[in-house]
Amino acid sequence: QVQLVESGGGLVQPGGSLRLSCAASGFTFNFYAMNWYRQPLGKERELVATISSGSRDTTYADSVKGRFTISRDNRLNTVYLQMNSLKPEDTAVYYCNVYDEGDYWGQGTQVTVSS
Repeated sequence: QVQLVESGGGLVQPGGSLRLSCAASGFTFNFYAMNWYRQPLGKERELVATISSGSRDTTYADSVKGRFTISRDNRLNTVYLQMNSLKPEDTAVYYCNVYDEGDYWGQGTQVTVSS
């Protein structure tokens, strides 16, 4: 079955950086676009970034453009989210997602940006 396991979250000061990873299994990873979402406490989940199956195309939410970079390694079945210049408003649980006749989600990883 599809499994997505996120890692790399934590506490970071404003202006700092974090790199999230999502290890995928249970499906043919290099066939699918992959997504990162985030959900701040008490708010709705929002799409942060998407990468196509072959990494040619990436899209970002306006709020993270120029600061976040999504990438993937199809040999390792892993998708990454490099987050730079972090702001307190980036604080959220970050989720990896793939759509295959339905949405699949990881357990999420908490990112807290605070001084």
